[in-house]
Amino acid sequence: MKKFLSNYKSTIILLVALIVGAAVGLIFKEKATVLKPFGDIFLNLLLVIIVPLIFLTITTSVAKMKQPKRLGKIIGSIIAMFVLTSIIAALVGFASTYFAKLVNPEDSSKIMETFKDEEQVEETEELTIAERTVDLLTVNDFSKLLSRNNIIALLVFSVIFGIAMNMSKEKAEPVLNFLNSANEIVNNIIKIIMYYAPVGLGCYFATVIGSLGSSIAVGYLKTFVVYSIVAVLFYIIMYTIYAFVAGGAKGVKSYWKNIIPSTLTSLATCSSAACIPVNIEGAKKIGVPADIAETTIPLGTSFHKDGSIIGSVFKIMFLVCLFGTSVATAGEIFGVLGIALLATLLVTAVPIGGGTISEMLIISMMGYPVAALPILTIIATIIDAPATMLNVVGDTASSMLVARIVDGKDWMNKEKDLKDEKIMKETIKV
Repeated sequence: MKKFLSNYKSTIILLVALIVGAAVGLIFKEKATVLKPFGDIFLNLLLVIIVPLIFLTITTSVAKMKQPKRLGKIIGSIIAMFVLTSIIAALVGFASTYFAKLVNPEDSSKIMETFKDEEQVEETEELTIAERTVDLLTVNDFSKLLSRNNIIALLVFSVIFGIAMNMSKEKAEPVLNFLNSANEIVNNIIKIIMYYAPVGLGCYFATVIGSLGSSIAVGYLKTFVVYSIVAVLFYIIMYTIYAFVAGGAKGVKSYWKNIIPSTLTSLATCSSAACIPVNIEGAKKIGVPADIAETTIPLGTSFHKDGSIIGSVFKIMFLVCLFGTSVATAGEIFGVLGIALLATLLVTAVPIGGGTISEMLIISMMGYPVAALPILTIIATIIDAPATMLNVVGDTASSMLVARIVDGKDWMNKEKDLKDEKIMKETIKV
């Protein structure tokens, strides 16, 4: 019992905080928003540390890879796993919505009447796909890398910076030592912030529950219920399969032992970026090597989003039902899957509202009127929590699969052996 409490003490505290927060939100409803500042403090503290965390973890991890072949193998494995698991997520999303009509025909007119104000939509800057891609991957001013709105550009720059340090070898040692020290400080800052997590997450969750309450219409409620069921099943079944493929029964046991903190943090904050520290720590506890965990998870925050991909399919199929569009031929089905995958890549790792560009892309590529944008915004809002959960834990599962490819089937034992060797050396020194 003592061992159980020791292993899960923080998890239990967080879970209790979320339950209390949910109860407060249900009882006091909109009045619970008075707690929002306490939740915002926690979220802001996490988000303010994201930029230095991503830069330091990516650059130091890449720079410390003394074997170029290992770096190439890790990056190649990450890409392969991200593509494979994203396609699986898209297929699951389509299969779960193909036969379930998210919108009843009689409700279509009522929903459309709610969204006749196109003024704010018309203000949206129209950009080509090529221009959006350029803006996504790069910035024209170094200072813009310090913004969370340009996280993908920051990731690209961090990888390039790390490779450049790796190429510089011993000449880069002073810089690497500095960045390692800074990385250690940042991780300690995160530990300090997490002491406030039960209060911050509880208040944040109370606010979310209290504000949404009864404002969800029938069509949206059905979408939320169906999506939540799919998310839970995907969370339990698919990630168990991934963990088993990566590490067998031991991998499954270790995965479920260490994934709960990431799950709870993602549900409460609805921010993949805010979960990076917790997720990296969880992956390391599972046994994923540090260089793989510190590369896969930050990259996954922007480039690997199982929950968002499924959500994009739901948004598309919601509009398909709403406008009576046909999705029957193989070309139409592949079109839906392709648009969902492309649109998801354009979602930045920020809380509610970061998917506007993605939603506009869905609307334009499907040929629907811009008045549909608020419809997708509401869907994004109500499925945000379970979608973020899948985004976050999916990165952990992917890091395990990458470790399996890079370090072989005994990767979990290798990590333990390295830890034992380190402890032995430290003991000998003493």
